[in-house]
Amino acid sequence: MFFTLARLQFLKSLRSTSFAKSLLTNIFLGFLVLLLLGYVVGAGFLLPMILEKVVPGEDHIALLNSFLIYFFLVEFLYRYFIQQLPVVELESLLHLPIGKRRIIRMLLTRSFVSPLNIIAILLVLPFALQVVSEKYALEGALMWVATISLTSWTLHWFMLWFKQRFEDSLIGLFVIFLVLVAGAGSSYMGWFNLGALLQPVFDYSLVSPIPFLVTLLVMVGSYLLCFRFYVSNAYLEDLSEKDDVRFVNQSIGFFSRFGLAGELANLEWKLIIRHKKSRTFLMMTGFFLLYGLIFYNNPAYTTEDGFSFIFIFVGVFITGIFMIQYGQLFLSWNSSSFDFYLNQKGGVEALVRGKYLLFLVISLICFLASVPYAYFGWHFLLIHLATFLFNVGILVHVIIYLALWKPKPMDLNKGAMFNYEGVGIAQFLIVIPMMLGPYLVFIPFSLLFNDYIGLLALGLTGVLGIFGFGRLCQININRVLSNRYEISSSFRQEL
Repeated sequence: MFFTLARLQFLKSLRSTSFAKSLLTNIFLGFLVLLLLGYVVGAGFLLPMILEKVVPGEDHIALLNSFLIYFFLVEFLYRYFIQQLPVVELESLLHLPIGKRRIIRMLLTRSFVSPLNIIAILLVLPFALQVVSEKYALEGALMWVATISLTSWTLHWFMLWFKQRFEDSLIGLFVIFLVLVAGAGSSYMGWFNLGALLQPVFDYSLVSPIPFLVTLLVMVGSYLLCFRFYVSNAYLEDLSEKDDVRFVNQSIGFFSRFGLAGELANLEWKLIIRHKKSRTFLMMTGFFLLYGLIFYNNPAYTTEDGFSFIFIFVGVFITGIFMIQYGQLFLSWNSSSFDFYLNQKGGVEALVRGKYLLFLVISLICFLASVPYAYFGWHFLLIHLATFLFNVGILVHVIIYLALWKPKPMDLNKGAMFNYEGVGIAQFLIVIPMMLGPYLVFIPFSLLFNDYIGLLALGLTGVLGIFGFGRLCQININRVLSNRYEISSSFRQEL
């Protein structure tokens, strides 16, 4: 029965009208996956050399065991964003005279065939054969690799349950943020040694099969948790209902003060928290608020006078990451409803102004959330203020102008990872003004005077853009209006 269902899914894909397009995309993604897995294998073979160079004379096996928990925290995060749920075809299968348990078992088994589930093996197996086998024999090395692999596979089944259970709630976002803080912040701030939690387990797996058996039982338990949840919730009447996402009808109250543009900004906000791809960008905005921890206290970027130029780039990212990510697909988010705005009096103008309003508000929130970076030095607060002003005064108009070059339609319900719908050459060109624009203003004044005069010039440029907001915004509005029929025609094309 498993092979029959798998064959039906293959025939469904083969007979699809978009098979040729999907085939080319899958070939490209397959090549990319093989390339990334090749890098993982290379990292595994180079791992002994890297450890010897970084920490010479240390027990590399014990050191690696103490860092494995960080590997699994990173795996938890990338599985949350990349790992796909295996329930897409349920609605087309549950009406068949096939046991529901068989269908769920087939979908879960098929989901296990994924490159994500061999990353841990490819990374640690070369190290095990090169280093661990010399000290603990081949049996101990293989038992160690098996324990790590089972832990990774436990995350696979747990993530299938977690995403289906909590992805559309505030709890899921809170857990992901907590994992990120626990993983990155605890050791960085010196609160506690997170790696000491799992190190004894993997140390013991080198000399005993007990950790292997325990992790095997945990993996089976996570599979059963996932299986039972899917079986108990797989009903056609549930699948046919609209998504019950918490807070999807919540509005940002003060937007209503800005007339029709404010109302459309509220609608845009509801769109963001209601769909997977836009929610992913919103979550990434929260994660990038921690971007400064990588640079701001790093001795490699300290200077005797002023500050490192790279902090300008970091400030642009922290205060404008949502505007950059979400804005690069400016009209593609509304591709399915663009004709509605086109047929309303002043609809297109209000749509564009509403998006501007949303970008400004979220960028302001990001700036306020970055104020605690003043703990590392007051100049970081000045950097964020200057880059925030430049983002909302100048960069937002440039990003939108480039995003309006032949916008493409996209499906909002698809995930953000490895999804290139709505992406064209313009989205790749946006990185140029994002990286060069602030420096074109900052560097001349920094070299002629000092870094703080450069920040002042950057901030004043942004203030001038804010005072000229109406005229700059009208440029992009006129661009949409002049190309509205061409844009509408492209949005009607089949994805």
